[in-house]
Amino acid sequence: MADRVSVVRDEPIFDGDYVLYWMIAARRSRHSFALDHAIARATELAVPLVVFEPLRAGYAWASDRMHAFVIDGMVDNARAFAAAGITYLPYVEPAPGDGKGLLAALAKRACLIVTDEQPGFFLPAMVRAAARQIATRIEQVDGNGLLPLRAHPHAFPTAMAFRRHFQKVAPPELVVVPSATPLSRLARSLRDGDVPGTIARRWPSAPLDRSPEALGRLSIDHAVPPATMRGGSIAGDRITKRFVSERLPRYADGRNHPDDEASSGLSPYLHFGHVGVHDVVRRVWKTVEWNPSRLSSRATGFKEGWWHAGKPAEAFLDEIVTWRELGYGFCFHRKDHARYSALPAWAAASLAKHAKDRRPEQYTRGEMEAARTGDEIWNAAQRQLLRDGRIHNYLRMLWGKKILEWSKTPQAAFATLVELNNKYALDGRDPNSYSGILWTLGLFDRPWGPERPIFGVIRYMSSERTRHKLEMDDYLARYSA
Repeated sequence: MADRVSVVRDEPIFDGDYVLYWMIAARRSRHSFALDHAIARATELAVPLVVFEPLRAGYAWASDRMHAFVIDGMVDNARAFAAAGITYLPYVEPAPGDGKGLLAALAKRACLIVTDEQPGFFLPAMVRAAARQIATRIEQVDGNGLLPLRAHPHAFPTAMAFRRHFQKVAPPELVVVPSATPLSRLARSLRDGDVPGTIARRWPSAPLDRSPEALGRLSIDHAVPPATMRGGSIAGDRITKRFVSERLPRYADGRNHPDDEASSGLSPYLHFGHVGVHDVVRRVWKTVEWNPSRLSSRATGFKEGWWHAGKPAEAFLDEIVTWRELGYGFCFHRKDHARYSALPAWAAASLAKHAKDRRPEQYTRGEMEAARTGDEIWNAAQRQLLRDGRIHNYLRMLWGKKILEWSKTPQAAFATLVELNNKYALDGRDPNSYSGILWTLGLFDRPWGPERPIFGVIRYMSSERTRHKLEMDDYLARYSA
């Protein structure tokens, strides 16, 4: 696991009272390389483990929706760590800035800090800021994908290029997995970390309560209500089991049809760390009775035929491994991954060439946000986003393409895509959010002919063609006005 651990603040290990695990991305008590490492460090130093999971109030797009989902996970974690007798400190920041100094106070008594490495949103900057301000050793652990981030030599331009690399280097990584029962590995004598009571009194947490009244007392956006699904490891585990037992067999052929409901539904749980990718993938492997000995010996870069796991499993593995990790590696290597400038040169040039083309239809961001367009399918997808915090996978692509078509400029389209996705989508603000948005504008793709108005040689999608191809009568009825 050495290639997953990196030092953020290189200090001697203190003679402290505990190892502090600063849980910021892998928000779960199982299947976590970071938790495994923190437990190993506590065992090595013969000191207790203290788990600190904060939820800030001042991040961009903080709302009742995002907070409720994370708080669900904190409730699950509180139960799991309490059952194991491990000190767990959840902190829900009542207002931006209220938690300032809390991590530093905990660090003063810590031998070292272990935290999660996640390359997106505000997390890298937050970890760097902590390293500048706290004179305690900080080690971060990468549990993002089957392939460690540092095994990505650069940002790959296409899925096929990444697949070819993955197929060459991944086999040894497939047998390195986080523990399914890490808490049982910590000695009983190292489970009750003593944290000064003055810390809790100085930094009182808001309650772990997702009720409207409790959320209403937090300084976050209350205009975006909680979504229909609940967060947390327990819900994520249930959805994972449902997917592998009921949906996986028809995933290859049914995932594009909104009425079939064959998609996994796991992206919010992966984004918030309530479910780990290794756990999901191993359950899929077990269901199809697969093991690494069945891998192809040739790295072709093709999406089928390398795993030798059957069509449904290979289709899902291509999504959760290839496309997900392609986006994470891009985010890791490209500091502009969340900006329009991340587009490949050919795509930017084509969009610029057609930036002044006449738009037959044009809507304001407010009209699009409220699902007030003349497109029935697009409106249904937007209503699903508003209500459920997600959009059906295939329709999410069409949703993005239509925003490009209806916006004054491609840059305006990008800004609208980022705002609507990150404001409402439970899996927004993720490396895959930005890579998916940029895919709409040409990232990871190639030029497509014929050249069209507005789109140029960017891949084109139409609602008419989508309606003809997909089974979606029930979907349109469910998300009608």
